[in-house]
Amino acid sequence: MILMLFNEILQIIEEQLHKCGYKRDLDVSELYLGRTGLKEVTDLSRFRMLKFLWLNHNKITRITCLANNWRLSELYLNNNEICDITGCLKHLTSLHTLLLNNNRLANLQATATELKGMTNLQVLKVVQKERDNAFKIFNPERTAVIQSLGFGRRTDSVLAMKSASKSSLRKSAQSSGNQGSVYSKPPDALEALLLRTNQRSVVQFSLVDWTKIPSAKQTNKSRTEEQSLDKPQLLTVEFQ
Repeated sequence: MILMLFNEILQIIEEQLHKCGYKRDLDVSELYLGRTGLKEVTDLSRFRMLKFLWLNHNKITRITCLANNWRLSELYLNNNEICDITGCLKHLTSLHTLLLNNNRLANLQATATELKGMTNLQVLKVVQKERDNAFKIFNPERTAVIQSLGFGRRTDSVLAMKSASKSSLRKSAQSSGNQGSVYSKPPDALEALLLRTNQRSVVQFSLVDWTKIPSAKQTNKSRTEEQSLDKPQLLTVEFQ
């Protein structure tokens, strides 16, 4: 079964080489293996000059075929079933384009660690859900601020509240001494409860009646006749 699969992969590769007119392995700089139904890919080390590789829209679950393809600059792995790329791509330091969207990469932090050393990477295709999850992992404080915002203008700081809540909890714990806590919830749950309670942002809206704003013609007329126009009233509303 394994031998049959290996032969099938080799046959697909040879067909693509024939279509492109390649006669020597060293001449191969581009290789398209997308949409071929591949579940695995045989080692591609024979193509030392390979720079562009398409493996997209297959059923590939792991990447073990690129150990010696150092010159790869574009790699398309999108729309597969890849679960983990740890140890598979970090040596490809010449990559500037990498598409990984629509796979099964569950550990986003491990994925980011694998890609960290790719200093030439310019294009990394991810879906919006993956982008949001990455933002939450690597920007927790900004995420907390954004989640506390609705619309309008904030007049407080969620991070300051968080710090104040922690400080008050510590003081409460110190004053209670050995008498035990009056709360049945653990400290983490209590802190989260206080934080949610106190983090309601004060939102401020300013309204103006535009029907009372003088037109350019009226303004010029008042200047000519040296008349003063009433200033429009600004209505400000704050709520929490």
